[in-house]
Amino acid sequence: MQSNPLQDAILRPMTAMSIFQPETLTHVRKQFLLDPSVVFLNHGSFGACPAPVFDTYQRWQRELELNPVYFISDVLRPALAAARERLAAYVGTSAERIAFVPNATHAINAVARSIRLEPGDEVLGTDHEYGAVNNTWRFVCEKQGAQYVQAKFDIPVWDPDTIVEAVWSAVTDRTRVIMISHITSPTALILPVEEICRRAREAGVITVIDGAHALGQIDLALDEMGADYYTGNAHKWLCAPKGSAFLYARLGPDTDLDPLVVSHGWSNTDSTSRLDDYFTWTGTIDPSAYLSVPAAIDFMAENDWPVVRATCHQLASDLRRELELFSGRGPVCPDSTYWYSQMFTAFLPENTDDNLRARLWDDYRIIVPAGRMRGEVPLIRVSVQAYNTEEDAERLLAALREIYAHS
Repeated sequence: MQSNPLQDAILRPMTAMSIFQPETLTHVRKQFLLDPSVVFLNHGSFGACPAPVFDTYQRWQRELELNPVYFISDVLRPALAAARERLAAYVGTSAERIAFVPNATHAINAVARSIRLEPGDEVLGTDHEYGAVNNTWRFVCEKQGAQYVQAKFDIPVWDPDTIVEAVWSAVTDRTRVIMISHITSPTALILPVEEICRRAREAGVITVIDGAHALGQIDLALDEMGADYYTGNAHKWLCAPKGSAFLYARLGPDTDLDPLVVSHGWSNTDSTSRLDDYFTWTGTIDPSAYLSVPAAIDFMAENDWPVVRATCHQLASDLRRELELFSGRGPVCPDSTYWYSQMFTAFLPENTDDNLRARLWDDYRIIVPAGRMRGEVPLIRVSVQAYNTEEDAERLLAALREIYAHS
């Protein structure tokens, strides 16, 4: 009887993984608040906040409620300034060049609605961008008679120059903006944004980088990157509370961005920073998530996060290899931290059911995204964070083998 490689992969026993798990990770795992009965392999979507950071978040909320008027009128602004200083140092810039926003989509909207486009102008992205970001640019372009164009590059991909050239081959004399992910949402690839920013600057094209997945997962040096605008979520890989993100503007206090919400800062006659005035005070909000960002930075420093990242990447690499053997389709990109850190995608077999994500949750208590890129290529996107273990990886592989054995 002739061997079927896919069936062999489904039925063969799991190989031993080479993951090196230092003892220091044991106490890190215990500090997260996740339900232990759930295999959570989707940190990339909404993150997870460890208990010490969440405690800080709640302390800020309680302090606000003890004396709301005094807190908002006298405490909040200097507290936000201090938090912004810590975050700015962490991402390689100065505090005057960043502002807190609730999420990366909010920041992209602020930038997209501020750039004046003419009929016929083009905004260039790729076909690996986040859906809400695509919607934002399409909306803005339709309002102004411009066009949102998406450069295409296929996976697997082996050479960063392939991506740079795919983007640059779509640039025309009408291209006003290049909007590109630092780490893509659907494919988890780290893109060569520095080179794209460099070429765009030479061509006089505005660059907007969606770093929603980058902050906390890879090191950032924003002033060196050269982007005109950059946004990152603190509530994903930095493990801060939900609703904390930042917007970077290269011009800082002299930014030409418009506020999404016009409030008191818009008419500040003593202004030294339009960026601060336009985005710090937008009406009454709960600022506790912003104020807790320094606690998230401290948590990583106290727990030797370079070791955590390296360990998570090793587990991701081992699991990725198992998934490649399972599907028989090879890797999406080279096995290197140049291409991915703690989040990766792997091909799935062609006969993948569109309900795979729901089945993994309903039947196996595993949360992990699975779907088809461009409606065609079946992929699974796996996030590995400090709380994940080799047992989590084994449960995912066992579930997939059982599902596909009966499909």
